[in-house]
Amino acid sequence: MATGSVDFVLRPFEGLPGEPDWVALKEVVPAATAPARTTAEYGSREVLLTTVLPMGWPALHRDDGVVLLALQSQGGSGDASRDLAAVLLAALDVEPGTAVEPEGLPGPGPRLQDVLDLSIPFEVTVEESFGYWLAPGTERTADLAAAIEEADSGIIPTVKLGSVESAYWCRMGSREFLRWAQPHDEQKVLDALARLHSKRESGFDGAKFVGYFRSSGIVVPVWELARGTEAEDIEGAVTEFLPRFEAALADETPLDANARRARAGLVARQVTLR
Repeated sequence: MATGSVDFVLRPFEGLPGEPDWVALKEVVPAATAPARTTAEYGSREVLLTTVLPMGWPALHRDDGVVLLALQSQGGSGDASRDLAAVLLAALDVEPGTAVEPEGLPGPGPRLQDVLDLSIPFEVTVEESFGYWLAPGTERTADLAAAIEEADSGIIPTVKLGSVESAYWCRMGSREFLRWAQPHDEQKVLDALARLHSKRESGFDGAKFVGYFRSSGIVVPVWELARGTEAEDIEGAVTEFLPRFEAALADETPLDANARRARAGLVARQVTLR
């Protein structure tokens, strides 16, 4: 890839269908896929977006012709959309059965918003195994099976909620969490959380708001759940919480003193991801 200057983009996935899910798969979901397709200009090719690929490959042109593009790639030019588009275009050009190896940073050029057909919805499937790395019908040798089994051992249990958009339950050891990526401006989300937190309304039944991640220009609030809570246990509670959260998001009045203190406390415990 040619070296050059690429402008920093705070929200690199803005304008793509399912922006919060792009960020979730890039940062907090261990194993998931979503189908995509390039535009006619780029060959109307089928693409399978994934969280990671073996050996840290950024992309793989699978034996059956499907191109897999990994969102959790290391490094970047400052515009993740440009970086991924450059890798995708490289993967389209290599022979089936070939991986794209990490290279230098790309120069200016087309972004995902230019390369992908934006009419295709971003429909996430959370995977329990990385077996999808292989084309259907591929013989699993002992080495392949061992490699997939080793990768699978690092997957934390994760479920995408059905009641709201871009919310993911996960179990880490003996603790359960909800991570809910937000499509709204990050400052508006922080104001809303501060309004709720100052009134002790930032949690919901069986869930305590504990902080948030920031990545790619959006906020991913995190709630810790009661021990042993399964994903289906919180669908109703999250649905009931949503109108309260939406009302706080819509409130444009200045924060009062309590909310300002709450906001300062929230900012102090943020975690910025890449």
